[in-house]
Amino acid sequence: MPGSEADTAMEDDTETDTDHVLAVEREHLAQSREFLELMRQDVLSLPAMSGDWVSELYLKGDLHRRAESLRDIPDAPLFFGRLDYAGVPAEEFHIGRRHVHDREGTPVVIDWRAPVSRPFYRASQADPMNLARRRRFGFNGGQLTAYEDELFKVGGPADGLEPAPMSRIMIEEIERPRSGAMRDIVATIQPEQDDIVRAEAALSVCVQGAPGTGKTAVGLHRVAFLLYAYRERMSRGGVLVLGPNRAFLTYIRNVLPALGEFDATQTSVTELLATVPIRGIDSERAARVKGDARMAEVCRRALWERIREPAEAIMLARGSRRWRVSTDRLAGLVDELRERGVRYGTGRDMLSHRIAHVILTQMEAAGETCDDRTHEAVRRTSQVKVAVNAIWPKADAVRVVFDLLSDPQALARSADGVLSDAEQQAIAWAKPARSPASARWSAADAVLIDEVADLIERTASLAHIVIDEAQDLSAMACRAIGRRVTTGSVTVLGDIAQGTTAWAARSWEQMLIDLGKPEAALEILNTGYRVPRQILDFASRLLSQIAPDLEPAMSVRQDPGSLSINALSAGELDRALADTCASALTQPGSIAVITADGDAAKAAAALRAAGLPHAVLDGEAESAQLTVVPVGLAKGLEFDHVIVVEPATIAGAEARGLQRLYVALTRAVSRLTVLHTQPLPEPLVS
Repeated sequence: MPGSEADTAMEDDTETDTDHVLAVEREHLAQSREFLELMRQDVLSLPAMSGDWVSELYLKGDLHRRAESLRDIPDAPLFFGRLDYAGVPAEEFHIGRRHVHDREGTPVVIDWRAPVSRPFYRASQADPMNLARRRRFGFNGGQLTAYEDELFKVGGPADGLEPAPMSRIMIEEIERPRSGAMRDIVATIQPEQDDIVRAEAALSVCVQGAPGTGKTAVGLHRVAFLLYAYRERMSRGGVLVLGPNRAFLTYIRNVLPALGEFDATQTSVTELLATVPIRGIDSERAARVKGDARMAEVCRRALWERIREPAEAIMLARGSRRWRVSTDRLAGLVDELRERGVRYGTGRDMLSHRIAHVILTQMEAAGETCDDRTHEAVRRTSQVKVAVNAIWPKADAVRVVFDLLSDPQALARSADGVLSDAEQQAIAWAKPARSPASARWSAADAVLIDEVADLIERTASLAHIVIDEAQDLSAMACRAIGRRVTTGSVTVLGDIAQGTTAWAARSWEQMLIDLGKPEAALEILNTGYRVPRQILDFASRLLSQIAPDLEPAMSVRQDPGSLSINALSAGELDRALADTCASALTQPGSIAVITADGDAAKAAAALRAAGLPHAVLDGEAESAQLTVVPVGLAKGLEFDHVIVVEPATIAGAEARGLQRLYVALTRAVSRLTVLHTQPLPEPLVS
């Protein structure tokens, strides 16, 4: 065929060029790993010398954390892209998870958070951002296997050119099968995600994110960015990541360390607020009332009603003189402090100072000389102490809430005009404990204790808090979190459609008011990158009933074979479940069987009878390829293949069962199989 020899020669030349580029980039990768290890050894060799042993311990800890941040992760690429800037001379930068420099201090890998790296995520044919080339690398584990170049018109926008299609390497990275904990998305951050990640530290952001839009990853990458760009402020103030439960936290635990960050604390809301052991479970009605913002006023009254009217005047003898503070004067001091809005503990301390000041004023009027030592001596006299304890007694938050919930009369006084009689009956303990130590405290009770504790002494503020699955927080829980970031900022992540608690947020506006951040910017993530369109379209049929104001999510992925719906007879379910799981186990990636909470044991028994190895999720994420997941623990997790068993049972198990079902149907990132013997909920019927 004419031209075939030339075509073959051109193909050979292309292959030769590709091999040469790969060889050069692999050498750069090997050298970068060597330089990273040298950087780590340099840190480990530094002596921790200080003037005292306490400072030395802190310094050793800092050096250890720095060394850990420089530890190489063999199965993760040290860099994932390269930017070639136009200009004379041209500049090129390899973009990776952390900064690496050679022996002379010259960068060989640029941190993805550095300003020079931003065009990797934002450059387009319409706005090249002064790039001549953007190169993406494909990896298998830690080994560089491929590259892909996108060329830009030098000197300005490429007018008339169609937008470049999504990178093949990026698509392969997004679709790569998952196993174990969540991975970072640092190589595939999209422009709308990048805007949120790089928001300035002072800005609070609320992200309404549909399933598969990467909102959790965006929140974690924002933490990494803030720790890089505002390190001193964040390290000094502290950064906290809040998740809904331990299973979720276990799932995300490796993301920040993979980005070289170890300075953020990760915990659940329950663990953050649990100053008492949580052994009780509230009824839905009780939990809804305890989570209502009106409980803040009930708690305030319960605390401040402990203040008593002065019963007798203070009579203080010093030398040959006696000094008196009348009950009216004492009452005036108390009223003055209460009108100032001071916290309970602060007011108690100030009362003793005010009483001492009144007495010193009398002493000075009589011609005595007084100073700070006299003031302190008067304040510490037994007469003043006794009076303060009688008028303004010490308060313990646990005891205040215990008294409130265990004494119907105390509750009635504090809730008068705030809660109805029925609401008071719902939250009052039917069988009061003998003491706070023996009480069966619930998670909602712990939030009330935290409210009272802040009324007594101000809660310290952090620099930044990320709140994931925030739509499920009660108003009182929002208040508890908000007071921990009064001088800082927040990143709120969630999806109104996935609100599964009885007190779930109906709007972000009200939730942000409860959080104390009404000025937060609301950002919408509505494009999914991992969940195929067929799965999202199926799950989105529920939105008309669970969140009619939300637009259905879009997806950039099409996979006609990703959704399978199987109607079965009652006797076929166990066999179909076992066969589906057995087939799924022959493919790479994680598999989840999601059931109603009460059916998880039944599903596990069917898998056990079929001899299929599996784990059952119970508060902690398991490492098995196949996991049975009660739907109550599914939120925030992702699996390659999800098998949802009996959607009607999930939907009918509770008042917000359709929301639970929506969560279950959107956990799959490659394939969703629905097994049912009961009719599907009406919105899902074609």
